[in-house]
Amino acid sequence: MALRSVPDTSAPDAPARRTLAEGEGLHGTARAMAMFAVALSVLLSVLDYAIANVALPTIAHDIHASASSSIWVINAYQLASVSTLLPLASLGARVGFARLCRIGLGTFVVASLLCAMSHTLLELALARALQGVGGACIMSVNIALVRFIYPHSQIGKGISLNGMVVATGVALGPTIASAVLSVADWPWIFLINLPLGGAAMVAAAFYLPRTPRSPSSFDLASAVLNVVAFGGVIVGLDSLVHRSGPALAVWLLAGGAGAFVQLARRQAGRSDPMLPIDLLAVPDFLVAFGVGFGAFVASNFFIISMPFALQSVLHRSAVATGLLITPWPVGIVAISLFVGRVADRVPAAILSSIGLCVTGTGFVLLCLLPPDAGNLDIAWRIGLAGVGFGIFQPPNNRAMMVSAPRGRSGSASGMVSVARLSGQTMGAIFVALTFGFVTHDPTLRCMELAAACAFLSALLSASRLRALR
Repeated sequence: MALRSVPDTSAPDAPARRTLAEGEGLHGTARAMAMFAVALSVLLSVLDYAIANVALPTIAHDIHASASSSIWVINAYQLASVSTLLPLASLGARVGFARLCRIGLGTFVVASLLCAMSHTLLELALARALQGVGGACIMSVNIALVRFIYPHSQIGKGISLNGMVVATGVALGPTIASAVLSVADWPWIFLINLPLGGAAMVAAAFYLPRTPRSPSSFDLASAVLNVVAFGGVIVGLDSLVHRSGPALAVWLLAGGAGAFVQLARRQAGRSDPMLPIDLLAVPDFLVAFGVGFGAFVASNFFIISMPFALQSVLHRSAVATGLLITPWPVGIVAISLFVGRVADRVPAAILSSIGLCVTGTGFVLLCLLPPDAGNLDIAWRIGLAGVGFGIFQPPNNRAMMVSAPRGRSGSASGMVSVARLSGQTMGAIFVALTFGFVTHDPTLRCMELAAACAFLSALLSASRLRALR
């Protein structure tokens, strides 16, 4: 169903007073400021996730939580984000992508204040879940907004810039967390979101463009089924892997699977479904989604297991470990500007396949590291893998967006984030499974699996070359 133009008066002072058509794009200063608003919003949500990871041991100590239970400070954010992405993408198509982004920013800022005021693990986990919903509001529509900010011929450039912002947030997270914790208590890692969030809200209010809105009503029942489906499957798999109540894990998995079936039945035949089964029926979209999912499984095999390898096998300190992993996001950022220039001209079948092969090669070289490897030997291999990932991501995301029918930008944007978050979540579960069942050097097995996933995803990406003949 094509979106129709509905006046959006939520930001009366916005410079673009008319509703943009998809693919029309903004120009000059208007485009730069709109992209600045999107980038600042995305940076806020990504940066906070990375900062909380680093601060977790300090938080656990101060709120008297065990190391295992404190993981819910992270899991609550991730679970809330994954479970609400598609309903929020659907809502964004109905209320306007810019409006939902502003709602997400407001929610995120309020949740950040609640996080800083929390005194127990339950309070903090609930506030983090609310933060996850705010972050999902932003991430469910950010690429859809890029599709309106840039003309059709330059979408790849905008998506590449968006990916560079995500990588920058990941890279800055550990540094900012260390800096804050060196001079202040952990609540300040959440309080610094207030000025950043305030600036993002002002930019979003004035510069994000109006977009067409779908006239259909929001399907609340499907939204609830979506949350139950994703939540049940993810929590059930996590419980099963950690062997924490196998009976409950089975019930959660069964409930989640049942909710997925019911959701699919409810969405069948709809022109604009919340669970976009119709998009997955588009071959180009399905392949790009599968490539993205597999690539992020590979990345999490590396990201989660590599710190253990550096500290327990290669005998690096915690500080050295953080510095040695930094070439991964630096590699992504460094190559993003180049990829942005060519992503609109070179097909994803070529660029993404090359990128994933480079990433897989970097992982293989890490597997071959000798026990007495020097820091430079480690760093350039990690940087090589990061460069490959930076080559893969923008063109593959662009392929998902341009293969979606006009009027389905919200659903396509949500599915780009679903591919990333679900891949990361499954990667984390597979790492836990590997650590639980492999007794001898599980970090090496994880790195081997990371390489295998990267090369398999490259093969899937290369299957698109047939369509270019």
